[in-house]
Amino acid sequence: MAPLRYYSNILIPFILFFISGAAAFLYRRKGGLPINWPFLGMTPDTLLNIHRIHNFATDFLKRSNGTFLLKGPQFANIDMLFTSDPINIHHILSKNFSNYPKGPEFRKIFDILGDGIFNSDHELWEIHRKTTNVSVFKHPSFHMLLETTIMNKIEKGLLPVIEHYGEMDLQDIFQRLTFDAICLLLLDYDPESLSVNLPVIPCEKAFTDAEEALLWRHYIPETVWKLQRRFGLGKEKKLSEAWKAFDEFIYKRLSQKEKEHEESTGLLTSLMSSFSGQSTGITCDSKKFLRDTILNLMIAGRDTTSTSLSWFFYLLAQNPRVENMIRKEIENKTGGGKWKPLTIKQLEGLVYLHGGICEALRLYPPVALEHKAPLKADILPTGHAVDKESRIILSFYSMGRMEGLWGDDCMEFKPERWISKDGNGIKHEPSYKFPAFHAGPRTCLGKEMGFIQMKMVASAIICNYHVELVEGHLVCPSDSVILQMKYGLKVMLFPIKTVNEGG
Repeated sequence: MAPLRYYSNILIPFILFFISGAAAFLYRRKGGLPINWPFLGMTPDTLLNIHRIHNFATDFLKRSNGTFLLKGPQFANIDMLFTSDPINIHHILSKNFSNYPKGPEFRKIFDILGDGIFNSDHELWEIHRKTTNVSVFKHPSFHMLLETTIMNKIEKGLLPVIEHYGEMDLQDIFQRLTFDAICLLLLDYDPESLSVNLPVIPCEKAFTDAEEALLWRHYIPETVWKLQRRFGLGKEKKLSEAWKAFDEFIYKRLSQKEKEHEESTGLLTSLMSSFSGQSTGITCDSKKFLRDTILNLMIAGRDTTSTSLSWFFYLLAQNPRVENMIRKEIENKTGGGKWKPLTIKQLEGLVYLHGGICEALRLYPPVALEHKAPLKADILPTGHAVDKESRIILSFYSMGRMEGLWGDDCMEFKPERWISKDGNGIKHEPSYKFPAFHAGPRTCLGKEMGFIQMKMVASAIICNYHVELVEGHLVCPSDSVILQMKYGLKVMLFPIKTVNEGG
């Protein structure tokens, strides 16, 4: 009987998903909320829209006042309460923060992150946050190191690559730039992925594969993705390969660092010494713990910044007026003359550039959703009851598309939305309305770093080039926990002198 039961456990989920997929194609919805099918729940509609999950969620959230229970199959226990309502966001991320940790389900889905800060709760999370803040962002040399690193990457990597190619996938370029930058900052090592020959570095490419698989785990039963992992199938195969690439890259750098005899005062040394001797409450060797810590910071440093820059330039390419306004603002700030990378000091006061980046973050937040589960039963401010079995999805992507929050023009790209009436300052929006950098106690430590990098890179391109999308190129969000572009960002970059001479 054991073999029969074993094969039933394997086959039943696949049979049910085949049936639900067939039902979805037989009954396509033109509008309205997802259908709650007997036994299958809303899985048919979900499968039919999995390729556009963020816009699918936005559609049903708009029709349900910002909060909606997406029902999964009865056998799978994957019902998800979606919300984009600021009062719920504020309640979960701030007011009742202690009741909404990442929890065991999150750790199970995001197992590749190990005991890093994104996977941690309670004492371990507090240790991570305090140590990372002190060892990295408040390190005496941090701002100087950040400025020097980005300037060098712009002058020796970004601009030579743009000059060499002209037409390129700008998302790929930004991913390479931010990967090199975070490796330099954290590991004191430059993989030089942003160079004219555009080398393939397995670790750099692994992030995209891993993040697509992690989103998929949210929407299919655990039984299915664990079977895929066991037999090396589908996205789980790519996730396993990504895991291996991360380990090989990070452990190699840590071993090389240990072999160095000279004294070092870099950020990695600071991290290593700060974590050394601390009781983490987790049984693991120190090298693995450091690997987890670095991988989490690499994801934050590479993917959120590169994704934000990609969407910013996508919007800029569709709004040449904004591009010209930013260029003029920078010229007025610097007094014109021969261009050179802007320093952190020179970036201050570029309110229109800042507003443009905020608009891109509002419409395309790099972390488009957040997975939460309560420790104990709770009633959300909207009246929805949740318990410790509930899976709550905070849809940050949908929040930027709600007319009730941002007005009837919420789909327009308007940097002016963020500028004060006197034109000299930035309007503040509460984080539970604009959660691009999260909200509450888990607000992103690297927010300032992210803005600095984005402004330095954006100003370098805008001051030297005019950006146009390649004709016919499709731009849409990928199926990933990070809101990357599914087909990249294919653009043509025209030198400003050439544009001006051509009228």
